Parts: sequence; structure tokens; C-alpha cells
Amino acid sequence: MAPVLLNLPTQLSLESNVAQTLSLLERCSIMEEMKQIHAHIYKTGLIVDPVPMSRLLVSSTSPDFGNLTYARKVFDRISRPNTFMWNAMIRGYSNSNEPEAALLLYHQMLFHSVPHNAYTFPFLLKACSSLSALEETKQIHAHIIKTGFGSDVYAMNSLLHVYAISGSIKSAHLLFDRLPQRDIVSWNSMIDGYTKCGSIETACEFFKDMPVKNVISWTAMISGFVGAGLNKEALNLFHQMQIAGVKPDNVALTSSLSACANLGALDQGRWIHAYMDDNGIKVDPILGCVLIDMYAKCGDMEEALKVFMKLEKKGIYAWTVIINGFAIHGQGQEAIDWFVQMQQAGIKPNLITFTALLTACSHAGLVDDGRSMFKSMATVYKLNPTIEHYGCMVDLLGRAGLLMEAKELIEKMPFMPNAAIWGALLNACWIHGHLELGKRIGKILIEIDPAHGGRYIHLARVHAAAGEWDQAFEVRSQMKHRGVSKLPGCSAISLNGIVHEFSAGDGSHPQVEEIYQMWNRIAEKLREEGYKPATGNLLLDLEDEEKERAIQYHSEKLAVAFGLIRTKPETTIRIFKNLRVCEDCHTVTKLISKIYVRDIVVRDRSRFHHFKGGKCSCGDYW
Repeated sequence: MAPVLLNLPTQLSLESNVAQTLSLLERCSIMEEMKQIHAHIYKTGLIVDPVPMSRLLVSSTSPDFGNLTYARKVFDRISRPNTFMWNAMIRGYSNSNEPEAALLLYHQMLFHSVPHNAYTFPFLLKACSSLSALEETKQIHAHIIKTGFGSDVYAMNSLLHVYAISGSIKSAHLLFDRLPQRDIVSWNSMIDGYTKCGSIETACEFFKDMPVKNVISWTAMISGFVGAGLNKEALNLFHQMQIAGVKPDNVALTSSLSACANLGALDQGRWIHAYMDDNGIKVDPILGCVLIDMYAKCGDMEEALKVFMKLEKKGIYAWTVIINGFAIHGQGQEAIDWFVQMQQAGIKPNLITFTALLTACSHAGLVDDGRSMFKSMATVYKLNPTIEHYGCMVDLLGRAGLLMEAKELIEKMPFMPNAAIWGALLNACWIHGHLELGKRIGKILIEIDPAHGGRYIHLARVHAAAGEWDQAFEVRSQMKHRGVSKLPGCSAISLNGIVHEFSAGDGSHPQVEEIYQMWNRIAEKLREEGYKPATGNLLLDLEDEEKERAIQYHSEKLAVAFGLIRTKPETTIRIFKNLRVCEDCHTVTKLISKIYVRDIVVRDRSRFHHFKGGKCSCGDYW
């Protein structure tokens, strides 16, 4: 790049020289230019003038093009740096990956008895925030009071923010109550702090009590809801934000799209995407990844691919998200093909990429490909597999019936197996009828994960399959005695921007009578097709007729019935299930897709099932 200094005259007055130097520093955009200006300052004798030297330090600590090592050399050669210069260096370090250097520099500032100003403490507190340095924050708090800045809004808001996000929310609340004046930043810090520590209700109270809200207030609350798994509430608040006339920023859009992905709410996701297009919001790499993820998790891989293809820069995360999309849709070979394309594009995979690939191989039964991918992590890509990758391999081998190989892998892996690893093997034992091994693993699972209701259910199911009903009920009694509950099954369907949720035997929906009448008509057609309920696995002390009645009102069946009532013929019905789809519901949904000539897309806890014409995309391999 051409230098900015163009034969500067040296015989200017001191005042003119200072003005011209400051103008050059203002326009400086790269370090080479800045070094030339530094040389000019030295040559013209301005090295002793604090004004141009202060501006030089600001430029050399710029997060955009500065060089902190160079800035420190300049700073160390100044005989008596003023407060502005110390602040410039502290700010530079607080914005860097060396925030602890800001605190060390502050110690030197104190040693030299340099006076503070209103900007010293916010820069220091930013460093504390990056380091989650609570003790140092408390010390700086004391310095703020001692130096008379206890009523400075900027300093106190910075202090409040650090307390709020560093896990000391009680200190933050106490400080908030004592603030002589609160502005919108003060309120936003409290909302952010309470959402981050999981106190969503308190955050909501602060949000409601705010005298004035800005986009950051809305965004903090929406992100907090998503982080707490309250995705419906997040989308409701996003719509309220629209009504209030507040234009969402990229963070609010990202969080809202994540909520859509978590709910399988395709209509809302499409609306947000259209809103972005209509308002000229550029799809940056983060929004691009979230959009791809939303479409993939809502069952629309075609649209996910369109977004991917339009991205100007396709980084590792975009490639990984699209590969994971194919993985959860059971399209293992497509996931591998896109991995090959990623390599051809010169993008190196990371650990998350391999999790997606191994998941794809597991869902599609691609054992040889999975083995090869797992081995290549260390040998080709120099990546050490984590316990999550070993879990994927155990799941892959177990689903394929290779239980002894899966067990050997667990015994040889460099980690202590966790509940997820043993759970994958137990599921394989159940699928393939290795009941003795399943009983041993089930007992291990209850020991290491005693608060998880599903562990007891799975072990009881294995005992029941072995005809050991007494042991099965003993496990269930143990679960009850310990106060452990099973996560209830819940299915959701999104229609016209509203998410409708159902649980087994649910009677809370406004159209409950119509839904059950519809289900009775469906059940009659199923019987005509020769369907018989799969009640063998129900661990209930009921007669066969009662078991049939219990199983026919599972949540996804009610959601499908509601979908048939509320959508036009030939419309695809999309269901989201929080647990694994049971055998009976899988069979029933295949038949419904044939009887009513409907495409039905069900996303369960781990993957998609696309039902069409009496068949499922999983090929009954799930």
C-alpha cells in the first residue's frame, strides 16, 4: 500500500506540525503507515509532545490493525506517560487475547501514582470480564470508591456488568439497588446477568419493570429464553418485539432462528428469513450457519442447501452444519459426499465435523465408512478423538449388531466410559436381543446416572424382554422409591405460526374432542389395514385391551391427528418429538402416510423420519 506521508515539509510551525500529524494518525489504517508517522514524529521533535504521542499509542493499540508489542515498546520509552497513555495501553490489552496484561499494567500505574480518570476503570473491568476475575473486580470496586468515581455512571455500569456475568449476581443486584442513577445499560446488565445464571423469572421481572427498552434489552431476553430451553417464549417475545417497532439485530435474529430450529417451527423460520431479505439484512457467516441449521432441523434440506450455496464465504462451520443436516436426515452417503467436496474446497475438518460424519454413518449403517473416518482423525487430520466420537462409534457398531467390537472399543478407549457410551451399548443390546449383556450394562448405568429416569426404564425393559417380570417391576419400584421421574413424551406441530404441543393422553388442547374423534376414525382405518398395536414392550400391569388403549394416545399420534384436521390434503405434516419414536408409533405413522396419502416428517430426539406411501426414510433402521 502506498505510504501516506508525501514529502511532508519539516519547516512548519510546531502548531501546524502537530495538527498535520494528528490528521495523519486519524487516517492511518495499517501498521506500516503508522510506523512512518512515528518516524516523522521523531524527526520533527514531536516525540516530547504528549498529544501526538497519545494519539500514536491509540493507533498502535487499535484492535483493527495495531500491534501491542510495538505499542508497548513506544510506551516504555516515554519518560512520564500521562493518564491518557496508560488508559490507551490498558484498553489495548483489555481488547486483546492478553487481558491479564491490562491488570499488571494497572499495578504499575498505581506504583507510579498516576491519577485515574473516568475511562480507566471501564477498560480494567473489561479485562476482568474476559478473565472472570471476581476477586480483582472487588479490588477495583474498592479503588473506584476510594478515587471518587462511585457516582460515575460509566464506571459503575462497567462494574455492574462484570458482577452480573461473572456469577456474582447478588453483588450485582445489591450494586444496582444502590446506584444513584440507573440508565438502560444498568437494566440490560441485570437482565443479561440473571439469564446467564438461569434465573429467567427474575430477568423477566427486570425486563417488565424497565422504564425504556432498546434492542439490547429485547435481544438479551430472547437469548435468555433460548438458553433456558424456553423456545416458545423466545418466539413470542420476538413477535412482541416486532409489534413494539424495535428492529432486531443479528443476535436477536440468530437466537430466534435457533428457537425455530429447536421447535421444528419451519413456518416461523421461513418468516424470519423472509424478514431478513425484505429488510436487506446481510447473511453473515453466523446467520448463514444458523439459517442452514434451522432449515435442516425443521426438515427442509432443500432450502438448507440453497442458503449454503448462496453464502459468499463457506467456512468450516457452514460445511459442518450442512453435513450434520444430512446426518440427522439419515442420508449418510450424502454427508460423506459433502465431506469430500469440503476437502476439495481446501477446508480442513474439525472435531465437530467428525461428530457429524460419524453420526451420519451410524444412522445409515455405514460401518466400514465409519471405521475409516474414525481412524483418519488421528492418522490423517491429527485430531484426537474425544469421548463423543467414541460414543458415536459405539452407537454405530451397536446398531449394526457388532456388540463385542463395540464393547472392546469401550474397554480400549483412553477415557472412562460415561452414561452416554453405556446407554448406546444398552440400546444395541435391546435391539439385538443381547439381554444378559444388557442387564449388566443397565446396572452400571443406574449406578453412574441414578437421577436419569430413562436408565431405569431401559433396564426394566430388558428384564421384561427376558421374561423376568419381577425384576422389571423391582427396577421400576427402585426408580419410584428414589423419586426419579421419566421425562414425559411430548410432540409439537407448528401451524400458521403457532406451536401446538401434545403429551400422551393429553386433554388440554382447545380442540381435544375433535382430535380424539379424528383419532378414532384413524384407528378404524388402521384396523382395516390389519394393524395390531405393538404392546409387548409396555411395562404396565394391564390387560392387553388396556395396553392398546394406553399406547394409542401417544403424543405423536395426537399431533398427527391434529395435523390431518388442520391442514389441507397433500400438505406435509411436520412433527417434533422430544423422545425416540416408539415401535408402534413408527408403524402407525407409516400406515397413516399410505392411507391418507400424506408426507409426514417426524423429528425425534436424534434424527428425522420421512414417512411416505407406507415407508420410512430410515428403512426401519433406527
